[in-house]
Amino acid sequence: MTERTPVLTSRLPQVGTTIFSVMSALAAEHGAVNLGQGFPDFDCDPALIDAVHQAMRAGHNQYPPMPGVPALRQAVATKILATSARQYCPDSEITITAGATQAILTAILAIVHPGDEVIVLDPCYDSYVPNIELAGGKAVRVPLTPGTFRPDFGKISAALTPRTRAILINSPHNPSATVWSEEDMQALQDLLAPTDVLLISDEVYEHMVFDGAAHQSAARFPGLAARAFIVSSFGKTFHVTGWKVGTVAAPAPLMAEFRKVHQFNVFTVNTPMQHGIAAYLQNPAPWQQLPAFYQAKRDLFRQGLEGSRLRLLHSTGSYFQCVDISAVSDLSEADFCQWLTREIGVAAIPLSAFYGDGFDQRVVRFCFAKKDETLREAIARLRRL
Repeated sequence: MTERTPVLTSRLPQVGTTIFSVMSALAAEHGAVNLGQGFPDFDCDPALIDAVHQAMRAGHNQYPPMPGVPALRQAVATKILATSARQYCPDSEITITAGATQAILTAILAIVHPGDEVIVLDPCYDSYVPNIELAGGKAVRVPLTPGTFRPDFGKISAALTPRTRAILINSPHNPSATVWSEEDMQALQDLLAPTDVLLISDEVYEHMVFDGAAHQSAARFPGLAARAFIVSSFGKTFHVTGWKVGTVAAPAPLMAEFRKVHQFNVFTVNTPMQHGIAAYLQNPAPWQQLPAFYQAKRDLFRQGLEGSRLRLLHSTGSYFQCVDISAVSDLSEADFCQWLTREIGVAAIPLSAFYGDGFDQRVVRFCFAKKDETLREAIARLRRL
């Protein structure tokens, strides 16, 4: 019998290998310092590892409750109350997820029906639009203001239609490293107030806000919190991106729909890690110290590049630094990143990869979530430009 594999009609025909995989492979091939992909090259706190080991030895190795271990949901609710002065019920309004990416997909699948529109703000994280398309929705891309990456509420307002089901925002923002202000969040609250549009607020870099500023979570604004799925990431906060443990907070009616999907796409999340994180969260110092920790790395990287031909854009949150390459090269962003990896030995990501239309503004993104020695080596190489 002749073997024949049936031909599939792709659910995501436009999706190929991500720029992150391409640049990481190129960095490995050329021995480059990889400041492209956004994850740390240093270890987490040994106390967190110990807490997970203790949970394993205590027998926490079978399925936990579908929404997550109660102690962890309570710890999350306690932290949100401390940071945003909003009380979420851990039983009905907090769910533990297999990372933030699963959380965002699950929220979209829970609320978006075929033909619904979801506003995303370009440049945006690369999972947003495929998630919307998998749900049968249509992504409506609204550009952030080039150069400053501030939200343009006139354009957002113009994009709202009777078919708009949700808007997806991200602050601190990947890739631009900008942070929404209290005034921005208030403007969004006022804009959405007369509508039934839902909000998905991607806040995975919530504890990486610099220069004494406060993270303006959607939880702080009653009119936003009442319509919002607020997504956070223990992987980002505790330097364990490979653990893929995140959390979602939402009003009970929204969370009930979220859990209907959650129970059938992952059901639940790694049990000992949930118990370990719950124990670790009893001490707030690690996440309270995170802004200063990453600001020091930002400052090291920025100071090292002062006087170079790379023009540093503002970095007010996240663990990214964007630079304008106009004075260095006439190449496109994508070609420059490949050249930089091969010839200079430092990998970066073109901002055009985060735009639906590939908009090229001569800006590339570096990740400074690296050991200081890694950053110093990258700086020495970049100063050759």
